[in-house]
Order: sequence, then C-alpha cells, then structure tokens
Amino acid sequence: MAAGFAAQTKNILKQGNLGAPIFLMIIMAMMTLPMPTFLLDVLFTFNIALSLVVLLVAVYSLRPLDFATFPTILLVATLLRLALNIASTRVVLLHGHEGGDAAGKVIEAFGNVVIGGNYAVGIVVFSILVIINFVVVTKGAGRISEVSARFTLDAMPGKQMSIDADLNAGVINQEEAKKRRQEVSSEADFYGAMDGASKFVRGDAVAGILILFINVIGGIAIGMAQFNLGFNEALKAYALLTIGDGLVAQIPSLLLSTAAAIIVTRVNSSEELGAQIMRQMFGSPQALAISGLIMAIMGLIPGMPHLAFLSLAALCGGGAYWLYYRRELAASPAVAEAAREKQREEMAASREGEWKELGWDDVQPVDSIGLEVGYRLIPLVDKGQGGQLLGRIKGVRKKLSQELGFLVPSVHIRDNLDLLPNAYRVTLMGVAIDEAEVHADRELAINPGQVFGTVNGIECKDPAFGLDAVWIEPAQRDQAQTMGYTVVDASTVVATHLNQIMLKHAHELLGFEEVQKLLENLQKNSPKLVENLVPNPLPLSKLHKVLQNLLQEGVPIRDIRTIAEALAETAPKNQDADALTSAARVSLSRLIVQTIYGVGRELPVITLQPELEQLLLQSVQQALNSGGTPSDAIIEPGLAEKLQRSVSKAAQKQEVAGNPAVLLVSQGIRPMLSRFLRFSVQGLHVLSYNEVPDNKQITITASVGQ
Repeated sequence: MAAGFAAQTKNILKQGNLGAPIFLMIIMAMMTLPMPTFLLDVLFTFNIALSLVVLLVAVYSLRPLDFATFPTILLVATLLRLALNIASTRVVLLHGHEGGDAAGKVIEAFGNVVIGGNYAVGIVVFSILVIINFVVVTKGAGRISEVSARFTLDAMPGKQMSIDADLNAGVINQEEAKKRRQEVSSEADFYGAMDGASKFVRGDAVAGILILFINVIGGIAIGMAQFNLGFNEALKAYALLTIGDGLVAQIPSLLLSTAAAIIVTRVNSSEELGAQIMRQMFGSPQALAISGLIMAIMGLIPGMPHLAFLSLAALCGGGAYWLYYRRELAASPAVAEAAREKQREEMAASREGEWKELGWDDVQPVDSIGLEVGYRLIPLVDKGQGGQLLGRIKGVRKKLSQELGFLVPSVHIRDNLDLLPNAYRVTLMGVAIDEAEVHADRELAINPGQVFGTVNGIECKDPAFGLDAVWIEPAQRDQAQTMGYTVVDASTVVATHLNQIMLKHAHELLGFEEVQKLLENLQKNSPKLVENLVPNPLPLSKLHKVLQNLLQEGVPIRDIRTIAEALAETAPKNQDADALTSAARVSLSRLIVQTIYGVGRELPVITLQPELEQLLLQSVQQALNSGGTPSDAIIEPGLAEKLQRSVSKAAQKQEVAGNPAVLLVSQGIRPMLSRFLRFSVQGLHVLSYNEVPDNKQITITASVGQ
C-alpha cells in the first residue's frame, strides 16, 4: 500500500498536478497569515513582471486563439493581486504609524518616487489611473467581449454547416473538417470565457477603490486611537502608504486590462500587431504628407510653439517622402522589366509569325470537360479576389476519382462573353451539356422538402437536383437555416452541379488512356492476371467498352481486380460486350447490392409476371438467332409504352414506401431492359437474379404484367 501511494505521488509530481493546489495554498496563506515586508516586495515585483509578460504576449499573438489561456491567467493574476492587497493592508494598518518602509521598499518607492511623497498628488494620480482603467479600458473591453461572445455563439451553427458543406463537396478531408470544428468550438469557448474574464478586471478596479478608502479611514482611526497620532500625522503616514499600495496594485491591473482589450480587439491575421499597424497606418504616404502640411500651418500661427509643430511637420513630410520613394523604387524596376519583357515577346512573335507556317500545335484539342463562366462569375475562379470555385472543383474531382475508381479529367475553365453575366455552361467534349445562373454576391437557400416559412430573394431551381430554391443576401443566412433551408454559397452550387454532371457522364470521361493506366496499376500487384487478359483474349477496346457499360449503369470500377478476373474467365468463351458486362456485374454483386440497399438483408424488389418475362426472352432470342445482340431485341411499341408506364408507377410506390426502386429480372433480358428504362424511369435499378448475393432475402412488393 505504501509503495502504491509513493508511486501515485511520484506520478502526480511528474505530471505537474500539484501546481493548482500549491497556488491556492499560497493565496490562502497571503490572505490569512502575516507576511514579512521582504516577501511582499518580491511578490509585488513578480506581479508587475507577470503583467508585463502577459501584455507583451497579447501584443505579439497573431490571433486571439494563440493566447487561449488568457482568461485563466487573468483570473490567476487577479486573485494574486487581491491576495497581495489583503497582505499589504494588514502590514499598513499594523506598522503604518512607523512611516518610511514599514510596508516594504516597493510601496515606499511608489509613495515617494512616483508621487513625490505628496499624498494629495497621490490621490489625484490614483483617481486618474482608476478612471482610465475602470471607465475607459475595462468598460470598452468588457463590451467588446460581450458582443464578440454573442456573435460567435450565434454564428456557430452556420460555421458548422459550412464545414459540412465543404466536406461533402470534397474541398476538405475528415482530418481538416475535425480541425476546423475544433477551432470553431475553441473560438466560442474563448470568447465566452473572455466575456466572463472581463468582469474580473472590472471587479478588481472596484475592489482597488474600496480598499483605498478602507485603508485610509482604517489607518487614521488606528493611528489616532491606538498610537495617539494627530489627525494630520495619521493622515500623512497612512495615506502615503495606502496610495503607494494602491498604485502598486493599479499599474499591473491597468496593464492586464490593456492586454484584455488588445486580445478582444485583435482580428485574425498572419501578422504581428506592430507590423499590422505599420502596414495599415503608415502604408499611405498621402496621409503623412497631408498631416505634415496641417502641422506646418499650425506651427506658423503666431503664439504657437513653432519648434514642436514645425519639427513634427518636417518628420511627417520626411516620412511621406521616404514611403513614396520606397514604393516607387520597388515598383519601377518590376514595371520596367515587365514592359521590356512584353515588348521582346511581341517582337519575337511578330518575327516568328512572318516565317513560321501553321502546325498541329495550332489545333487546340477538345477539352474532356469544360466550364465557361460569364464575366460576373470571374471572381469565383480568381484566387486573387477570394474565389473558392477552383478549390471546390479540385475537391469534387478527388472525391469522384475515389468513388468511381479512375482519375477524372481536369476541368478547363474559361470566361465566355457570349453568356449572360451570371451564367455558366458545362461542356463535354466541346459540346454544351447544361447551363445555369448563379449570383456570386448571394447565397442559395435550397428547400429540402419541408421548411417553416419563406425568405425574400430571387426564386429559382437548384441546378444540380432541380429543387425549389431562393437566392438570398448573406445576412439572411441564419434566418433561412432556422426555417429549415439548406444554405450554400455560389461556388458550392456550381461545384455540386458539376459533380452531378460528371457522375452522370462518367462513362464518357473514361478513355483509353485511363483504361491503360488502370491496367498498369493492376499489373504491379497482379502481373499474371493482366498478361492473361489483354490483349489476348480481350482487346483493350473491348475492355474499355465493358468498363464504360459498368459506369453508365452506376457501378464503380474501383475493384478492377475482380472485374479483370471475371472477364479473364468469360472472354475466351464469349466476346460480346453485354455478356462480358453481365459477368463483371455478377462478380461485383455484393458491391452493387450494397450500393443500392446498404447492409440490410431484406431486398424489396419489383418483378415481371412470367408471361411478360417469357415474351421478352423470346424477343431477345430472336435477335440472337438473327446474329445480333440482346440490345438489338425489339419490343412492340404498344407493349413498350405499357411496360414503361407500369414500371414507373411501381417505382414511385417503392419510393413513397422509402425503398429503392429495383426491377429484378432474368439475366437474359437485363441488358435490354436496363437500356430501355434507364432514361424513362429515373432512379430505377435493373438487377438480374444472378446478381443477388446468397445471404440476401428477396421480397416482391410489386409484379408488372402486360
């Protein structure tokens, strides 16, 4: 037991957990036990040094959260100062009649040196310090802390939703999102703590005033009653020591109040306070020049102190000239060099154009996917103007590449003056696919299906999903979110729309180069598999077609090894693309079913009545007998219309019931029905019986007939 206690004590000492209890014991001792004057001098000096260190740390912090422990340090410093006030009060009242350094050298120095030994002057100086501390610095810092805390807490939900939107758009990853959420939470905690900590400073100033009056009145009473001093003698002796004591406490208090004001008035920046002030206040030579002119005019007025005003005017004028000269010196060489470089390029281009013939380099290749923007949307793609669209698009490409299994081509962005100012257009292989309008200076409030009110703005449809939406002012964001709207900025709207288009046309973005790269990556881990697959028995073009078929049906190709193994087994016997696609789908059955249903075991599906399924199988067999493929099967127009209408109605019932719309058919007719119903019945998945894993249970919710 003793060994365990010793080990626990050693662990506590190692972790430094005794700091807080020891500090509290010291505070209690200072408040209750007599203290020698030497120790008082040391602690008063330490208090002043601590206040200076805190002030300088506040000045050199780049942002408020860099000094997140400030509220706690403020509380500790306030408790220390109050404990010193109690200890010094005890000494002043017990030994104040002796005069001189009866209460310590520090108090004597502040009483004699700072105020010249005159207690009347000391009272005035002390009163001015209290007014500055209490009325000006503390009151202002307290108000700023209160407003900052309220605004920070009110903005928390919006910041959290913004982080979630960036995460969903792929702009940031999970680690970055976690870090930003922690920063938002820490910021709210900090400003909430500062709102309370400002009350410490305010209460400390009030306590300083009360302690002064108590010491003076108590000292006079004790001096006259116990030590038979006259009123004037008692007043002089005790007032001088009391004011010295008050000044020793008020100066650190003023330093800490100033530190608190600096912390709460700082704006997040990557610059230190001094550099920020120099850049913003003295970055313009015009301001210094005009100030110097005004000071010179005032200095020439008769009766004014000419030396002071004219000297300062000359200093301002010299500073303005130096700033102007430095700016011109920095800019002129760069501008001149840029002009010379541009002139050289134009001359070289002119000479080259005289003799160089046209070549294939003059034929610009077609972009796989492009984004054209109107001139008002240029700030969205200009990082210099704070545009975030490039980062959003990069995140979308990264997320899609991870989901689909191949590197999605980069998006080529250009401006197009033929578009409306707020419009943008998405192109695929140089052909326009879709276009929409966004407002760069507004945010889009999307109605997810249930909202509790309306917001004023420009009504529209969400470009990505076609939901009802309203373009609102940024100031309406919190109101709209409270009503249930999902609010996103213009960059997120464009990126989300682009994401949906690339996902829908993923099969067209997969080219031969991407397929070759997939094979090269697969060959690193499975060289024999690639060797036995491409080009014999399966040409690269046929593999490309199979992978395109999978992507077109919403099946990712991340598991390229499983796909290759299925194709290596089927290709020697059958080279038909539909048959190869079916074989690959069967091998990916777990992935396909999990993508649609999740991890649930029960699969609610729609089926075809046996007579209709047999009729469709006969149509497919006729196409095969004619030398065609299952895709060449012909469905009688009346039957096709009825089939489409019945499947669409059954799919809507599935969606109302909260189930995915899945049509389960035999493997022979699955490719044909998938192509036939892909665009006419939105959201429908067509599976074959072979694609249902053995551990899943089928539940038929509807059966479609003729």
